[in-house]
Amino acid sequence: MRRFQLFAFLLLCSTLAQAQGLPIYKIYRFHSGNFNQGGAEHHAFDPLSKRLFSSNAAQAQFDILRIADLSKAGPIASIDLSAYGDRVNSIAVQGNNVAVAVQASFAQSDGKVLFFDTNGTYINQLVVGPKPKMLSFSPSLQHLVVANEGIPSDDYSIDPAGTVSIINFSSGRADNLSQADVQTVSFARYDTLPFDPKVLILGDNGNASFSEDVEPEHLAFNDAGNKVYVSLQENNALAIIDLQTASLDTVVGLGYKDYNLPGMGLDASDQSSSIKIENHFNLFGLYQPKAISYHSDASGSYILSANEGESRNYSAFTDNERINNVNLNPIVFNSPSTLQNDTVLGRLRINTGIGNYNNPFIYDSLFTFGSRSFSIWNTSGQLIWDSGDEFEQTLSSLEAMNFNSSATSNNSFKISSPEKGAEPKAICTGTYGGSNYAFIALEQMGGIMIYNIDNPAAPVFDSYLLDRDFSVAASDSAAGDLGPEFMSYIKASDSPSGLPLLLVSNGVSGTLTIYQIGSGLSLNEEQWEALQAYPNPTSGPLSLSTKSSFKLYNSQGQYLGSFKNRDHIDLSVYAKGYYFLKSEDGASLRVLKN
Repeated sequence: MRRFQLFAFLLLCSTLAQAQGLPIYKIYRFHSGNFNQGGAEHHAFDPLSKRLFSSNAAQAQFDILRIADLSKAGPIASIDLSAYGDRVNSIAVQGNNVAVAVQASFAQSDGKVLFFDTNGTYINQLVVGPKPKMLSFSPSLQHLVVANEGIPSDDYSIDPAGTVSIINFSSGRADNLSQADVQTVSFARYDTLPFDPKVLILGDNGNASFSEDVEPEHLAFNDAGNKVYVSLQENNALAIIDLQTASLDTVVGLGYKDYNLPGMGLDASDQSSSIKIENHFNLFGLYQPKAISYHSDASGSYILSANEGESRNYSAFTDNERINNVNLNPIVFNSPSTLQNDTVLGRLRINTGIGNYNNPFIYDSLFTFGSRSFSIWNTSGQLIWDSGDEFEQTLSSLEAMNFNSSATSNNSFKISSPEKGAEPKAICTGTYGGSNYAFIALEQMGGIMIYNIDNPAAPVFDSYLLDRDFSVAASDSAAGDLGPEFMSYIKASDSPSGLPLLLVSNGVSGTLTIYQIGSGLSLNEEQWEALQAYPNPTSGPLSLSTKSSFKLYNSQGQYLGSFKNRDHIDLSVYAKGYYFLKSEDGASLRVLKN
C-alpha cells in the first residue's frame, strides 16, 4: 500500500500536461448498429435489476442490456415504441419503473411519457409538453421531471411554449398514475414582466414571446430533490424550479466569455493549415450549455455546465452567419478586411441577433455559439470558474493531427474550428479515492476531459480519454465512440462490479460504452510490489526490475502487444500517456510516457 501511495505521489508531481491520470478503463461497448442516427443517445441504469436501458431514436425503441456480470454483458431485448410516437429522446429508471420520453410525429404536438417495467412490459402512459427532451427522477423519488423543449415548426407558424412537466411519483408506482398527477411549469410570467436582460429571446426575428422562445433541454437536481435546474440552451440561460410548489423561481442569463482575455483564446478557422489558438478583440462566446450537473461538497453547492452552444436554423428564421458575410464597424474593429479573411475570423459563425446595437446591419461586437469550455456556477447562476481555452490547448498537444475533427468524418482536421470547436456536450460528476471529478464529453472531437474538482474555484485537469480510431472510416464499427450525447456516473455501492462506472451514450457511432474506475486489467494495489520500472516517467526506454514475459496495454485497456522474456521495453514509438504492463503471473505496473 505504501509503495502504491508513493507512486501516486510521484505521478502527482509529474510536470507532464496530462497530470495525474484517474485509473479508468473501457470494459464493455454495446453497438446498436446505427451510424449517425441516434442509435444510442441516452441511457439509465437500474441498480436493483442490474440492467441498463438505452434509447434508440433510429429504431424508435429502447434496448435492455444485462450488466450484472460485466464480463458477460450484453443485450436482452429491444422494446418497439413506434406505435407511441416518432422519436425516443430520453430514458430514466426508478425501482421497477422505466420511464421513456417520446415525441410526437408532429414535433409541435404534445409528447408522451411511457412507463414499462424492467422486463420491457408496458405499464402506463401520460401526456406532457411538445418534444419532451429529457426526463429524470428526483433524488427524493417524489417526482419525475420532464423538460419539454417546444421547438417551432420550420416556417415558425407554430411555436409551442417550452415547459417543464412535474409528475407526482410519491407512490413509487407507475400503474396508478393518471393525468391528474402531471403539473406543468410555464414560463409565461416573463411574457409580461421584466426578465434578466442576459436571457436571449431572439426567436422568429425577435417576435417570439418569452414562453414560446425558451427551449428547456437538460435537468439537474439539488441533493434534497426539492429544486431542479433546467438549461435553456438557445436562450443562454438557467431556469430554477421549485418542485414542492411546482413553480418557477427565476430564469438567470449566463452571459458570455471574452475571447480577448489571457487563457481565453480559440482556433477559429478551418482554412489555416496550423492550429492557432488566439485572442481576438470584441469577440465573445455565449455559454449556452447543453448538459448541466449538480455538485455539492463542504465548500458549497454548484452547477457544472458543458458549454456546447446552439444556433437556430429554420426556413423562416436563422440566427447565424459567418463573419465574412456581415458588416463590421470600421471604427470599432481595426482592419475589418483582415479579420474577415478565411484564415483569421472569416469562417467563424456568430449569433446575428446580438452585437449590432446601433445599426442592425453593422456589428460592433461578435458573439459565437458556445464557449468551448465547461463552467462551474453557484446555484444562483453566478460564474465561479471556466476552463477557458484548456480544451483546445489540450487537444492541440495530444491530438494535433486530428484537432477539432468532426464526429462524422475521420478526415476532418480543424473542420469544427469555425463552428463550435470540439463541442463540450455531456457532463457528469463522480467521486473516487476521496476526490471529486468532473467528466466532460466532446461531441465533435469525441473523448472525455477529466478534471479534479476538489476545489470548485480552481479545478485541475486530470486526463483526456479518447477511444476513437482515425485510421478507418467514421462509419466503420472499428472507429470507436463518436458523438457522445449523455453520460452518467454509477457509484461503487450501486455498481455490479463494486467499483464506480462511467456510462457514455454516443449518438453518432450508436454505441453505449462502460468504463470502470479504479481497476481494469485486474489491477490491485498489492500487485505494484511485484514489478518495478525505471525511469518512470520515461521518454521511451524503460528498464524492468525482473526479466519476464508481459503484455502492454494503453490507458483505455487496448492491447498493444506481447513481449517475451524481457527486462526492458522501448515506448518511443507510442504517444504520450499512461501504459500498463501485465506479466504472466498477474503482476501489473502503470508507467508514464512523456
